[in-house]
Parts: sequence; C-alpha cells; structure tokens
Amino acid sequence: MKSLFKQTALAAMIGLSTPALASLAYVSNEKDNTLSIIDTDTHEVVETIDVGQRPRGILLSKDYTKLYICASDDDTVQVFDLATRKIVDTLPSGEDPEQFALHPNNKHLYIANEDDAIVTVVDVETKDVLAQIDVGIEPEGMAVSPDGKWAVNTSETTSMLHWINTETFEIEKNIVVGQRPRHVEFSKDSKIAWASAEIGGTVHIIDVDNLEQIHEMTFKVPGVNQDRVQPVGIELTSDGKYAFVALGPSNHVAVVDAKTYEVLDYLLVGARVWQLDLDKDEKHLYTTNGVSGDVSIIDINDMKVIKSIKVGRYPWGVVIDPTS
Repeated sequence: MKSLFKQTALAAMIGLSTPALASLAYVSNEKDNTLSIIDTDTHEVVETIDVGQRPRGILLSKDYTKLYICASDDDTVQVFDLATRKIVDTLPSGEDPEQFALHPNNKHLYIANEDDAIVTVVDVETKDVLAQIDVGIEPEGMAVSPDGKWAVNTSETTSMLHWINTETFEIEKNIVVGQRPRHVEFSKDSKIAWASAEIGGTVHIIDVDNLEQIHEMTFKVPGVNQDRVQPVGIELTSDGKYAFVALGPSNHVAVVDAKTYEVLDYLLVGARVWQLDLDKDEKHLYTTNGVSGDVSIIDINDMKVIKSIKVGRYPWGVVIDPTS
C-alpha cells in the first residue's frame, strides 16, 4: 500500500495519470481495541490501528473524511481522520455507546446508550448535546432514514422500535417486534425499514409512511439448530433487489429477495457473523465474524464466499469508504 501511495505521488509530480486507489474497508475489533484496514483490491489487511476500548459501531461521515467509532468501554465516540489515519477528537456520547447513526445533514449523530436507556443526539461540529431521549431498556440499534425524517432506536429488553422525529427529537411511535431487536436498515428511498430481532429469530418489515409492520420473516438454515439462527446485521443493495441478513451463531448469511421477502439462499461464512457492508460497486459483501476473528467476502454475482481475511479478535463493525 505504501508503494502505491509513492507511485501516485510520483506520477502527479511528473504529470502522468495516477493509478486508481483501491477502496478501503474498516473493521472494529472489540476484544483487541483496534481497527483493521483492508485493501479491497488485494483483500489484505494493510494496517492495524489502536483505538479506544471495546470499539463496536463504526460509520463514515457523509463527506467521507472521518470515521466515527463507538468506544463503548470508554463512554465516548472517537473521531478518526481518514487522511492521517489518526484519532483527532472525541465526542460526548453518554454511557456505553453501542451503535449510532448520522443524519444526512452530516451534523447530528444519534447514539444509543445501552446502560442509561437513552438516545443521545450530538452535534459533531459544535460537540453540543442537542437532546437526550428516553427509550426502552437496553437500547442498541440506531438508524436514520436517508430522507432525514426519522431516527429509529431498537431497545433489546423492551423489544421495541422507537420512532424519533428528527425535527422535534420526540418519539412519535413505538412498534413492538420480536425479542432483542438489534439492527434497523432503511431502503434507499426511505419507504421501507428492515429490523432484525436476534432472539426472536425474525426480521420485521415496516412501511415507513404508515409506521406499520407489513411482513415478518423467519429463517431455517439446513442442519442448524433453530436457536442458533439469530438475525443481527442487514444490508440492502441500492437497486432494491437483494437484502442480506447476518444470522449470528448460525454462521450463515441469508440472501433475500427484497421485493418478495423470499429467502433465496443461505451462505456459510465465519463463526458468529454480525455486521455487513457492500463495496462501492456492490460486487462484494464483507461480513464480520466475531468468534472466528475474520471477515468473509461474498461475490454477489455468484453468491459465493471467495475469501476469508484474518483480522483482530471479535470483529464487530465494518464500513467501506467508496471514495478511497
């Protein structure tokens, strides 16, 4: 990777066309307190960086200049500068931040504080706490709709989705779902929300206009005990064709027709698959596998796992910078 940067700089100096840089995938390793950086062309770890204690949720700023990291055991959100690859700031987060979501305005960060049963809203520019919203017990998942109208929090013990109006910072509706909801993913047009319930073994499809459930999915992985089928992370393709659901300790990813909600296939990945992200061309899906300490890469065209990449202990989150 270093030699590629040198080639790019040299080419720029002598007026040659610069080689295209590969996208970079960032993986949080919650047991090692590190961040693994993967080159998506070579499928190799190019750098490992020390970060805060128990890093879990990670996300990119909307301008792709920063990476935000939930350092859960430090009770803070760290700001990682992508250009210098250094932690440059911290944000107030409340206790035990687990997951978070950034509003499309690139300013308002919604943070789930599991120990306090609140959602904290922070302005990432001023570092002001704009609101603290009471939610259910053990809040974890956070999502903001692409149109910016809704922030959704999942409370694990209360088994609810809390729908927060992003203008008023008030809850407008609570929707009961399966046991231990962990993650919410919106369709690109903000019309549909997908919510996983880990212990319930279900995924709930919500019509956003009406804030009503329109479908409930279950999963049956051949040869796997049903109590090990625990949906967590969800990733949707931008064309609305596929949904991918990480099924936790079943060690499989479900491939779902995003229009009919039919399960098309189950793909075997590493142990305790947790979170997912697509690369910039949506040709490959990356999965974090906590117990096996690796990342699986799925070829979307063939729907096959093509590689496993060893990272740190208990990889949790993964995001891919489409501009790198």
